[in-house]
Amino acid sequence: MWLNVLSVRVSRGLVSIVRAKQGAAGHVQQLSKHTKMAAEQAKQLAGYAAVNNHVKDNQVLGIGSGSTIVYAVQRLAERVKQENLNVICIPTSFQARQLILQHGLTLSDLDRHPELDVAIDGADEVDSNLNLIKGGGGCLTQEKIVAGNAKCFIVIADYRKNSENLGDQWKNGIPIEVIPMAYVPVVKTISKKFGGVTELRMAVKKAGPLVTDNGNFLLDWKFNKVHNWKEVNTAIKMIPGVVDTGLFIAMAQQVYFGMEDGSVTTREKPSD
Repeated sequence: MWLNVLSVRVSRGLVSIVRAKQGAAGHVQQLSKHTKMAAEQAKQLAGYAAVNNHVKDNQVLGIGSGSTIVYAVQRLAERVKQENLNVICIPTSFQARQLILQHGLTLSDLDRHPELDVAIDGADEVDSNLNLIKGGGGCLTQEKIVAGNAKCFIVIADYRKNSENLGDQWKNGIPIEVIPMAYVPVVKTISKKFGGVTELRMAVKKAGPLVTDNGNFLLDWKFNKVHNWKEVNTAIKMIPGVVDTGLFIAMAQQVYFGMEDGSVTTREKPSD
């Protein structure tokens, strides 16, 4: 009888512990869900604000890549329909091309329209000088080409991407696109010159490395200190086999940050 009572008490105790753990896990999941929803709302706010403020009739637009640009294209399509705008869109990736076509927008390329009025794109991180880390989604080279040919480059991001220094928030390193045959020498050269850890990015649902839209590999350089990014960017690009880096130095004119409280904050390029 005593053993039966003890067994019941122990069982009830275990049930209580399990329920407590489940409750804690549920609370964490709710917080995570709330954070995700807030971030998505912030992305939408930033995307809509940028399109509302910078898109005009008869423009050639650069359309960036990533999760935030989806909202910008949605708003662009709404304005084109509502205001009968005539705009031409230049994509920065396969994803951007599909977004343009899915929303019934006019698709073109740099061969036919080498000069753009505005390019709008996201970022993985933005520092206090509006230097960017881009390429988390693997599209950095085409993104940089399009942004570099635009009269005005506008960046849209949520509040989590706003940093004082590169690396404060973004911990996945600086993406570097490389010719496949050169990735091992490039890894060794970067490690020797700049330290940190450089890794070949592997694909998620494919065996082997991730392959960019250009048929190249991506390295992720996880640096261990704040550098002079302009000098580092130039030095890495000079390494044989490097196509380009995810460092966008002094390219953005303005950044729109969607905030957690539902507002939008803007930052402009510092004056020289």
